[in-house]
Amino acid sequence: MSVTDRTGADHHPRPWAGRRLHVLGIAGAGMSALAVLARGLGAEVSGSDRSESRYLAGVREAGIAVTIGHDAANVPDGEVEVVHSTAIPEDNPERVEARRRGLPDLSRHALLRDVCAAHRVIAVAGAHGKTTTSAMTVHALQGAGEDPSYLVGGILRSTGRNVHRGTSPWLVVEADESDRSFLETHPEIAVVTSVELDHHGTYGSRADLEDAFRRFLGQAGERIVWDRRELDRVLPAPDSGRTRRYDVAELHAADGTSRFQWEGRDVALRQPGIHNAWNATAALTAAALAGADPARAAAAMIDFPGTGRRFEQVGVGPAGVPVIDDYAHHPTEVARTIEAARSLAPRRVVAVFQPHLYSRTQLLAGAFGTALALADVICVLDVYPARERAADFPGIDGRTIARAAADAAGGRTVLWLPTIADAVARLPSVLREGDLCLCMGAGDVDAVARGLVGD
Repeated sequence: MSVTDRTGADHHPRPWAGRRLHVLGIAGAGMSALAVLARGLGAEVSGSDRSESRYLAGVREAGIAVTIGHDAANVPDGEVEVVHSTAIPEDNPERVEARRRGLPDLSRHALLRDVCAAHRVIAVAGAHGKTTTSAMTVHALQGAGEDPSYLVGGILRSTGRNVHRGTSPWLVVEADESDRSFLETHPEIAVVTSVELDHHGTYGSRADLEDAFRRFLGQAGERIVWDRRELDRVLPAPDSGRTRRYDVAELHAADGTSRFQWEGRDVALRQPGIHNAWNATAALTAAALAGADPARAAAAMIDFPGTGRRFEQVGVGPAGVPVIDDYAHHPTEVARTIEAARSLAPRRVVAVFQPHLYSRTQLLAGAFGTALALADVICVLDVYPARERAADFPGIDGRTIARAAADAAGGRTVLWLPTIADAVARLPSVLREGDLCLCMGAGDVDAVARGLVGD
């Protein structure tokens, strides 16, 4: 399996050599990664942000000067393009200075488009599983002897980084539909793991979301799509036979390992759950289309170490209980993650959930309650608001989901532990030998996991 090289087919950015970029919000996961890739392509890059982050070590290692704090004086002299994310307001002093000097003001979308145009792109999109599938695609290519570049939303445990500038022409991109930026990737190989309406501020309806995914797949030379009927609606017509559907017919789990068949080959994973087998199948198909040796790629999957905050075992907590941290923040993800934990055969699954966004809590409380009821003990924290304000959602907080979970749990224990400190203080008296503690959410609930293991 292979595809035709379409590097730069849809977009021709300025030559990277001699290009100067100043990146605002450079401490974020996405902007830091784009800055590193732009530097690797030959641009001179600087940047600023309001505070330090774990991503800045890799940025500085790439030779990029970083200033903490925003000030007009941070904008370099001479001709420079100022790049900003949606988190940087127009009245940011560096954006104001750029406008005063008549400098180009680039969005993150524009820089992503330029970076992708310099590579052969494998783009992985979908409501669930795209971080793990992207990381597995990188691992499969590496296992077959390739050195792809990558830009992934989570930290790869194998490297401690979410970005790498490789020697291969291929770039593996986790393509984000939440802000429609996945439409800037123009991939040769497009993967869609799932389609579910989750970003209500971006998409007004399911039809709007499906139209965006249809446009994304329409850009690609080859398409890899989860084999479910509801995904038929996002396939461009006519399909021309360029779509490969994937599924897993049978999964065998034993001794902490999942085994399944892909293209007649045995594949073993250390990550539990049918959803991870689906992710691996999509990743292997993408790697094979990119020219990787299928046998070597499949054999490498047993060594896939996972990504940060994706069913990550943080350590051992009170009563010798394993403590797992996961980014699950949608009912489908919560249910799959609890089912994966259950496959490890603990005496009880103790689920600790921190809702993310008031709007999501309001819209999906009932579904969250049903998903959480798959656990034996349910602990709910207050909402992690991110960009939202509690005042805009009167009557909505973590108790909205706690009540829904209690309604669905059939008498099982549901605890309301509003703060991280409350959870860390109470859980040692809840956990018993043989349990598994599963912390879930897209906010800072990982602090509960670290607190329980004494990290």
